[in-house]
Order: sequence, then structure tokens, then C-alpha cells
Amino acid sequence: MSSIGRNLAETKKQDVSLAAFVNNKVSNILNGTKRDAFVTSVVSAVTINPNLSVCSRGTIVSAALQGAALDLSPSPVLGHFYIVPYKDKAQFQLGYKGYIQLAIRSGQYRRINVLEIREGELLGWNPFAEKISVEIIEDDEKREKLPVVGYYAMFELVNGFEKSVYWSKKKMEQHADRYSPAFSLESFKKIQEGKIPKSEMWKYSSFWYADFDQMAFKTLLRHLISKWGVMSIDMQSAIEKDMTIIDENGIPQYEDNDLIDLPDGSVSDVEKDPAPKEEPEPSPKDSFFE
Repeated sequence: MSSIGRNLAETKKQDVSLAAFVNNKVSNILNGTKRDAFVTSVVSAVTINPNLSVCSRGTIVSAALQGAALDLSPSPVLGHFYIVPYKDKAQFQLGYKGYIQLAIRSGQYRRINVLEIREGELLGWNPFAEKISVEIIEDDEKREKLPVVGYYAMFELVNGFEKSVYWSKKKMEQHADRYSPAFSLESFKKIQEGKIPKSEMWKYSSFWYADFDQMAFKTLLRHLISKWGVMSIDMQSAIEKDMTIIDENGIPQYEDNDLIDLPDGSVSDVEKDPAPKEEPEPSPKDSFFE
């Protein structure tokens, strides 16, 4: 048998083994078509991201069950939530679209949106009146080529209450650099300038490196909703367990949280060590945005 054939056979064997493990774990929790769909989604997630194969299977199932409990899809296309490898365990990570989905389902939000603002579009922002003046470039192709200068998020509740917030990209970068243990602004700049060899990119597995804009969307929505929005039970649970490793008892373990906003909208007073930054600890490269 060729090496390709052996690899395919081994992959199929691992998939069957994983499927049996997952099925056994959830047999008393999910029934019928829901169980079958759940097993398929977990196996698919591991197949798409081979780095998950080295993670504890228990944490993979726990992360997937958290998403299932929120009735969110693990499909990377939908972007509701992701099962992401961190060292030898799997994290449950909510996508910014997951936040929007949970907000809509609560029935309390008439409108909710988040958008990047590009160079030349921002005409003014009044933080007191929370009024933004922009002129969005209609040519999508032209717009995509322009640098991002900031991020805007807003919501309107069904009772008419409105709230909006704007952060410049510089503020967002400083926020990530200050509070995310897995992110270094200095390294981020080097990556943007092409100064980090591709052979070393596996060291920079934080989502802030993989897709800064999507992490910025998530950060701003989380900040906006947790401080001023109406939070359903599902939303509270999602915020509590976002970016955590969930053990078999459903207890979240905070090993490396990229989002440290508290429910009152403030940020944790536990900042990163002010000592000189070191190179990020090597960890499996996540394929979240690939």
C-alpha cells in the first residue's frame, strides 16, 4: 500500500474511533438525529483542524457540548463558535457572529451591528452624544484595499434604548497588547511588515494574529453587550465560558483568555506582566480563519 493509502486508512480509522468515543460520551445526553449530527460535527471539526487530534478528547466533546447547549453551529462557514486546540486541550471559543445570534434570539434587540471603519470613511465621532458620521465607500473592491482605522458597534433594544461605541484601531491594538497574554503588538507589527518567517508563524496562534478584525468585532460586541445590553441566560453562559477549556463536569478553566472584559464592561485588573515581552509560547497553529 502506498504512503497516501496508508495515511487515508489511518485517518479513517481515527475518525471511526473518535466517532465511537463521542457517541459513547453523549449517548445519555442527546438522542436520535441530534446525537448523529453532533457526532458528525465533532469528527468534521477534528478532520478540518488536525491539530485537534492531539487534544484531550474529553475537552473536545465538552467544548462541542457547550456550543450545542447554546444551539449554535460549529460550522466555520457560519462562525458561531469554534473548537480550538490549545496545547493538549480544546477550547470553546465563541465567534462574533455567535454573540449576534444569541442577542437576536433573546428577542430584546431590534438592531445590532458591528463594522470596521476604513481610511477616509470617518467624518466624526461624538462620544458624549454617541453619534458617528461616516461616508462608507460603496465600491467593495476599492474599500477592501484601504487600511482599517477603527471599529464601530451599536444596538437598539425593542424598547427603543440605543447604545453605540467606537474604538480606533490604535485603541484596539493597545487593548489586546495590554490584556491578552497570547498577543504582542510588537510581534503583530513585525508580522504585518513581513519580518516573521513563515516557518515561525506557528508560534503566533492567537486569533489576534490570525484575524485581528474579527477579534476586534468580538471584543467590541462583548464590551457593548456586557455593559449596556440585555443578557439572556444563554448569553451569560456564553460569556462565562468563552475562550475556556471546559472539563468533563462542565467547569470552565481559564488557561489563556484573549478577552478579559468583565460583565460590568470594565477590564480585568490582572494585566500582563509589565516585564519585557518574550516570544509567545509555541502552541499548535489554529486553522480558525483558514
